[in-house]
Amino acid sequence: MAFMEKPPAGKVLLDDTVPLTAAIEASQSLQSHTEYIIRVQRGISVENSWQIVRRYSDFDLLNNSLQIAGLSLPLPPKKLIGNMDREFIAERQKGLQNYLNVITTNHILSNCELVKKFLDPNNYSANYTEIALQHVSMFFRSEPKWEVVEPLKDIGWRIRKKYFLMKIKNQPKERLVLSWADLGPDKYLSDKDFQCLIKLLPSCLHPYIYRVTFATANESSALLIRVFNEKGTLKDLIYKAKPKDPFLKKYCSPKKVQGLELQQIKTYGRQVLEVLKFLHDKGFPYGHLHASNVMLDGDTCRLLDLENSLLGLPSFYRSYFSQFRKINTLESVDVHCFGHLLYEMTYGRPPDSVPVDSFPPAPSMAVVAVLESTLSCEACKNGMPTVSRLLQMPLFSDVLLTTSEKPQFKIPTKLKEALRIAKECIEKRLIEEQKQIHQHRRLTRAQSHHGSEEERKKRKILARKKSKRSAVENSEEHSAKYSNSNNSGSGASSPLTSPSSPTPPSTAAAPGLGKRCKGRDVRVTSTSSTSASTSSNSLTSCEHRGALTASTPGCEWREPRGLTQLHPEFPKRNFEESRNL
Repeated sequence: MAFMEKPPAGKVLLDDTVPLTAAIEASQSLQSHTEYIIRVQRGISVENSWQIVRRYSDFDLLNNSLQIAGLSLPLPPKKLIGNMDREFIAERQKGLQNYLNVITTNHILSNCELVKKFLDPNNYSANYTEIALQHVSMFFRSEPKWEVVEPLKDIGWRIRKKYFLMKIKNQPKERLVLSWADLGPDKYLSDKDFQCLIKLLPSCLHPYIYRVTFATANESSALLIRVFNEKGTLKDLIYKAKPKDPFLKKYCSPKKVQGLELQQIKTYGRQVLEVLKFLHDKGFPYGHLHASNVMLDGDTCRLLDLENSLLGLPSFYRSYFSQFRKINTLESVDVHCFGHLLYEMTYGRPPDSVPVDSFPPAPSMAVVAVLESTLSCEACKNGMPTVSRLLQMPLFSDVLLTTSEKPQFKIPTKLKEALRIAKECIEKRLIEEQKQIHQHRRLTRAQSHHGSEEERKKRKILARKKSKRSAVENSEEHSAKYSNSNNSGSGASSPLTSPSSPTPPSTAAAPGLGKRCKGRDVRVTSTSSTSASTSSNSLTSCEHRGALTASTPGCEWREPRGLTQLHPEFPKRNFEESRNL
């Protein structure tokens, strides 16, 4: 087969579902216009960011292209006069930042090719429709019975997956749809196993799987053909949309929001759960459930795009369940995505945010019970139920399914083992991504708490208390040092004496007594003074001083110098010695 004889080898490592964020860092005014410098970041890694420069005319062109979505986007209006004023440029920059926030937080807009090319021109500059058409043309060289009627432009949300309306030359009235897609970042099968499994898909027979007419693949992409269904998908039924219209036009702004009837919800939900259980029992990973992948054939739902997991393509809801660490297996991913599907069937629109805090009134409380088990805060935090558990819940347990078609999907043992290993690798990448997001969220929460006004006030109060405590401790330490220095200078090493038992006077101190007699100055010193004398001893010393002065004519008492001048509590001396002398 000459299909894609010289394709690029390998898979596309870039995950298109990782959200992009954009922040305008600055603006620069040139001669006739203003340019805005925008910092774009993919995911949570600051290192994975780059700068782009855009003019207001670039924003206006993007906004005109997005008008097909039918949304009222907040692009600032044009201004011909005075558009170079500083105040006007600052105000316009705020408006453009708000515009970027709106389109990057809208789940459908943020994943469309127009927004991706505007924010990341290096990775999304290729014309994917032209590339797909070249590969399809190479395929028709070896399969001349097929003929392309027209390309179905942008009917899907994936950037690297394209669709073409086809026909068989000898059956011109029958219409088929061809899908072509690159390999994705979760492709872990070997080339040989991958091609064998792709070619097995036409042999898969199940009443709730939309049958593949033809399938082929090489080492870089895959091509599948199915019968075109004029009624479209389950999402087309919910949104009252035409199947051939572009994805943005069909689903961004529905004209009428209305859910399905209760019996339809029960029947369609039971059919989808049955086929999910069948695939899980076969060991075939899916992970791509959403309303656009469920084809309606009368009153029967049939699952589409089984090849996506083999191709390694990321899920439509990956940016949702990658936030929750308990949704870490492909079965739990399918259950969580089933919650999104059930919500759309019930309310006619997707949930505004996930997890869902409270659910609007539903046709039955049994519906709310299933939604709470798959989309509530508690479910996302603690984990998803199994598919078997959902089938046992009251909403689906009493649904009777009547079908005569027997399921058939034979997978060789060797390929089952290859699928098991690939499934583990897909789950491992998901767990690693969830771990990084969780760590980033904790760090961001800590930084936000640390920088809050309340936390700043607490830190200021603690700093003041610590400063006061430190000042008191320093004062006490200074007083203690001062007291210790005084004690050491006042003979603190001398033995303490009790006031009730004074130390007897020493005769060795007699020659050291000093008097001023007849103009001569004689000093009296004693080594027997104690440092623990009381106030009574001081009073006695004063009395002795008076007596000594009076009993010795021509002599005057002279206050001893030294330690008594340094410390007021230092005891006077024992005047009994001087009296005896």
